[in-house]
This record gives sequence, C-alpha cells and structure tokens, in this order.
Amino acid sequence: MNFKSWSFAAVVLTAFPFGAAADDLDEARVKALVLEAIREKPEIVMEAVEILRKREAEAQAVAQTEVLTSQRDMLERDSNAPVLGNPNGDVTIVEFFDYNCPYCRRVKPEIQALLKEDANIRLVYREWPILGEGSVFAARAALAAREQGKYAEFHWALMALQERAEEASVLRVAKQVGLDLEQLSNDMNDPSIEQHISTSMRLTQQLGFNGTPSFVIGDELVAGFVEKEKLAGLVDNARARDDKK
Repeated sequence: MNFKSWSFAAVVLTAFPFGAAADDLDEARVKALVLEAIREKPEIVMEAVEILRKREAEAQAVAQTEVLTSQRDMLERDSNAPVLGNPNGDVTIVEFFDYNCPYCRRVKPEIQALLKEDANIRLVYREWPILGEGSVFAARAALAAREQGKYAEFHWALMALQERAEEASVLRVAKQVGLDLEQLSNDMNDPSIEQHISTSMRLTQQLGFNGTPSFVIGDELVAGFVEKEKLAGLVDNARARDDKK
C-alpha cells in the first residue's frame, strides 16, 4: 500500500472506532476495515478525499512559503534575468512565461498598462519554455538579444506574434527589430542562457507552478491570466507589507 493509499485509509478509519490505529494493523486488515467503513457510510469516501485535499494544500502552502524565503534573492535579484520597468522600483513582479502561451500573450497589454500606470515596478522576466521546441528557440533568442541591448523590444514583438513562435518566425521578428542575426545565433550558445532556463525550471518546480503565465508578487503566488486591476492590487498589498516591516 503506497503512502497516499495508506493516508486515505487512515483518514477513513478515523471515523470508526475499530480499537486500533491504522499504523498498528497489517495491510490486509486495513483494507478490510476500510471496506467495512465505506459500506456503513459511503459518503465517507468524499469526506476523506476532501480532508486529504486540504492537508495537501496546507503542506504545499508551507513549502511555497519556505521557497519564497530561501529563494527570494534568486527570484527577484538574479543578475541573469532580464528586468523591465523601473530597475530601482520598490515592488518586484516576477513572471514565468512561454512565448507560445496564449494566456501569456493575453496578459501582455495588462502588464504594459500596469507599467505605464505605476512607474515604481520592477518586472523580472523568467523564460520558461515548456510548449515545445519553438518555445525553447524563442526563449534562447530573446535572452541572446540582451547582448545587443534589445531584449525588451524583441520580447514585446514576440509576444505580439499572431502565429506560433518557431525558428522561422522568431528570426523574422529578430530581423524586424534590427537584431544582427549572425551575432544572435552565436550568442544563443552562451552558457548563461541554459543556466537561466534551468533555474526557471527549478524555481517553478519548487514553487509548485504547473503552467504559464505564473507570477510572484511579494508573498503572493498567482497562476494564469491576470487583469491589470488585480495585478495592481497585488502590488499594493506587497507595498503595504513592506511598509510594515
């Protein structure tokens, strides 16, 4: 019996005073008692599932808080991550994204409007290419564009694509924004690019993110498309917490 099955059994058995804890019984006896409990009270299955769900959510929240504490500098101050907005801003938004993610493209104007409205935001971009080889190529090209001082311009242009980001479309956009394609190709092999992407993969796994876009704003973790008003509210909350420290 694996850990999750044993936890489920233990939760089910708590509803019935069989006189022994699940840990004190062998597997066959536990299974028999669980079946007996379910026959007497079928609704206990859903109750047990809900209890386990809450326990897992609580454990995940604790783990995420620990990651935010231990990885704060890496999330907000990694010198290998592009920073847009105000580099000296008092609140940092970290966005994990993929150029082929439709929700990332939808959130682009929300982010741009927020930066225009609030000139005191640092926006840290973490390339997290999880939607295929085209996404990987786009992420590597965007990070390489830093060497020509065109990350921001290239980033916004890629986010405005009306087609998938693949090698051909990415290079076409690179040419349109004035990038030297030969230099770009060479710079895409820089070890710092693989390091950035690997770090993004590690951080998202630790934070429990499973899709793009995903945001870290102060102590808040937000997944999915977010409108400007909600982003602004989260920024205000982060500022308020910092003022209390």
